[in-house]
This record gives sequence, structure tokens and C-alpha cells, in this order.
Amino acid sequence: MISLQEQLLKAGMVDKKKAKQLNQEKRKQVKQAKATGKVIVDESKEAAKRALVDKVERDRELNRQRQAEANKKAIKAQIIQLITLNKIDRRRGEIAYQFTDGKKIKKLYVDALLQTQLIKGVIALVKLRDGYELVPAAIADKITQRDDSAVLVHNTKVSNDAVEEDDPYAAYQIPDDLMW
Repeated sequence: MISLQEQLLKAGMVDKKKAKQLNQEKRKQVKQAKATGKVIVDESKEAAKRALVDKVERDRELNRQRQAEANKKAIKAQIIQLITLNKIDRRRGEIAYQFTDGKKIKKLYVDALLQTQLIKGVIALVKLRDGYELVPAAIADKITQRDDSAVLVHNTKVSNDAVEEDDPYAAYQIPDDLMW
């Protein structure tokens, strides 16, 4: 295997005089570095090291983003599975139960038993893709741990001690079966 310098000489790109001069300069630099104790800094090697470090850092960031996306997809799949396995049948619904989804008011038809269970917090209303389903409260708690935006209505008992002193409507009780 011949060196690069010899290859360049053969190709005629560099003459012998120029190659000899470059070798002498290189030896002088090495000799001066040894005498002064300084290390010769090769810019090309430093640039290659920096490029490698930058590439490793970009790869780490890309892997972190991919891992985050995979985690999001896994959580969505878990939520969908929890809802589909535990949804409550509401086909016999005659009573319109109104709730909010973001800034929109939506309507879901339920029967009287499901309505009272929703009001008391025994069951909860969750969003599944483009539709809505009813699930038990324990399942709603599990879904909330994964993504709280999937649970739309989950009533909990509020103690009467939470009434503020300055509330002008404190004397008026809201009935549990109020439909709006």
C-alpha cells in the first residue's frame, strides 16, 4: 500500500520538491511541539470530533422524540382498550343528558338509572375517538391517570363544608336531578 503522498507524486499533482518541503515543515512542527511541550492541534481532527459529538446529540434527541411518540401511542391504545372492554350499554336511552366537550354542548341519550348513576358519580362519561361512552368510575379513574382529557364527566361528592362564606347563593340548594 503506497502512501497518499506517493500516489499524488505518481499522478503528477505534486512534484518532489513540494513534497519534500511539506515533510520538512511537518517535522519542524513536531520537533517544536516536543521542545515547547505544546500539542499540535489538528483542526480537521477537531472538526471531525465536533461533528461526531453533534451527530450523537442529534441522534439522542431524535430517539427521545420517537420514544415520546411511542409512549403516547401506547397510552392511547390502553385508553381505547379500557373503554371498549368496560363500556356500559346505553341503547335504551330516552332521557337527554347534556354535557360539554371543549366549548361545545353535546347530548347523549340515557335511561333514568344511568342518569342517576352519572349524577352520583357511580359511572363516568368518556370520549372514545369521535363518540362517547359510559364506563364505571373505577375505570374512569384509571383513564384519568393516563389522560385526563379523555374523561368528560366524572362527578364526585362535594362536601357541604366547601361552601364559601361570601357566596350570595349559598342558601339556594341545587337539586340533583336538574336538567338544563
